[in-house]
Amino acid sequence: MNRLSVCLITWNEERNLPRALRSLEGIADEIVVVDCGSQDHTQEIAQAHGAMIVVRGWTSFADQKNFAAAAASNDWILSLDADEELSDSLRKSLLEWKQKRPEFSVYEIARRARYLGAWIKHSGWYPDRRRRLYDRKCAEFQGIVHESLRFEGQPGRLGGDLLHYTINSFVEHEDKVERYTTLAARQMYEAGKRSWRAAMWVATPWTFFSTFVLRRGFLDGYRGWLISRMAARGVWLKFKKLGRLVAEERHGNAIQTQ
Repeated sequence: MNRLSVCLITWNEERNLPRALRSLEGIADEIVVVDCGSQDHTQEIAQAHGAMIVVRGWTSFADQKNFAAAAASNDWILSLDADEELSDSLRKSLLEWKQKRPEFSVYEIARRARYLGAWIKHSGWYPDRRRRLYDRKCAEFQGIVHESLRFEGQPGRLGGDLLHYTINSFVEHEDKVERYTTLAARQMYEAGKRSWRAAMWVATPWTFFSTFVLRRGFLDGYRGWLISRMAARGVWLKFKKLGRLVAEERHGNAIQTQ
């Protein structure tokens, strides 16, 4: 039998965490929660479900997840976000996987998002396959924004959906886009990207068109329109913020040469 450690990183997740932890009953041989100093009842909830809790100051998504995996007792890790839960079909797939010899070092899982009170079936949000089940000896998370597993070879697939309770209000969506675009701009800047104007004007309308039309966002109704609009806005803001960083760099260089 494959022994499985489930790892979560948390910060003030008392609303979501009970749902996530309940879905792990009978699946997880161990639960590791790396908490960033929650001020609500997150740690008490995790403790009540038998989780091992480690308090660690925030660094980055990838770093926190790798730290959680390193703290686990088992090599096989299931990385779960606090606002996610295992569907019944995914639970079944994991139970079957635990009884077999793994054929891959990494497995991907389809993720279904709940947005403004409804499950999204299109808009590029489904199946949104995420690589979450992995052998920590063969893979690790990398990236500042939208962290992902880095490994060699091809991933396997598990049946069933990972259910993601992502956004409950449009204001929450706006705030999330604002935060993520700031991080994305910084990541592009640190990677050496300096061109931003053309991308901002070309990629923004293309993102709306591809999300709403090509990825059939229109089939998700007004939610699909909002998703498409915010995807385009995210692109606009990301490159606009990159432009500010480039301008600050040039301004600083100009002062140094005076």
